[in-house]
Amino acid sequence: MRQAMAAAEVGDDVLGDDPTVQRLEARAAEMLGKDAALYVPSGTMGNAIAVKVWTQEGDEVIVEERSHIYNLEVAHLSMISRVLPRPVPSQRGAMDPERVERAIRKRGLHIPGTSLICLENTHNYWGGAVVPLENFRAIREVADRHGLKVHLDGARIFNAQVASGVPAREFARYVDSVMFCFSKGLGAPIGSILVGPKDFIEEARRVRKLLGGGMRQVGVIAAAALVALETMIDRLADDHRRAKRLAQGLAEIPGIALDPETVETNIVFFDIVAPGWTAPAFVEAMKQHGVLCLAAGPQTIRMVTHKDVDDTDVERAIEAAQRVLRQSPPA
Repeated sequence: MRQAMAAAEVGDDVLGDDPTVQRLEARAAEMLGKDAALYVPSGTMGNAIAVKVWTQEGDEVIVEERSHIYNLEVAHLSMISRVLPRPVPSQRGAMDPERVERAIRKRGLHIPGTSLICLENTHNYWGGAVVPLENFRAIREVADRHGLKVHLDGARIFNAQVASGVPAREFARYVDSVMFCFSKGLGAPIGSILVGPKDFIEEARRVRKLLGGGMRQVGVIAAAALVALETMIDRLADDHRRAKRLAQGLAEIPGIALDPETVETNIVFFDIVAPGWTAPAFVEAMKQHGVLCLAAGPQTIRMVTHKDVDDTDVERAIEAAQRVLRQSPPA
């Protein structure tokens, strides 16, 4: 990737003439079966642009209650698009189509109207769970009955592809737009992309500029994203295998609550139940043993496997957790 970045042919992407970005956008659109694509600095910006384009101020947007777009993107639904999120519960990220349909509202004197449904696959807060293709089909049918658009936060859509055997373009077939990231499992340093219909992407380009996301000679990072698309997808299976092994090892440690069967891709969530321990204290203790992880709640930890984690690292992380929880909790 560093070599591709150094050798990248560049232009001015704000004017639409960076050749490396053009190649990246064309390739991403083709892979997802959409007309066009727009390179953006981050997944959050990609999601924010999609919501802004598909909605009008005062609309209502249906989101899954634990979704990234609702919980972890600094309220851009309300701050930027000025829409009202309507959260719906799910089973590991898959919302009940009947429940979604009941949540849809028509605009009236006292209530906003629903214009968009947002999905997520794989689902971050559900531990990297893959939302089944059948659920996409069912949600699409609901959306079509009510004339709604569907946007997919597909930050890790290729993890869903590798884990399920369903091509990413099949998931994309049932939604109007998709955002996916190059900077997660695909291993590029920067960037995400938004794909959809040609007229949607034309307006998305204008909104990207409005949000300060227009970049100039950005081919220097788009080159790394191209390498990611061409070489990094199949190896995601290694991340999944290692996450499963990590989960199995952690589940055997007294003081950790974790069901390894829930780990489908590269994300492992678990709870610290050892007396006196909190998630932040565990994170700090693990750091002292050379293992980095995140506190995702008062007692919840999040670990992720990626291209820089090998089998030895997984075993080292398990051993570090064993050593930490054999210690007395910090005062």
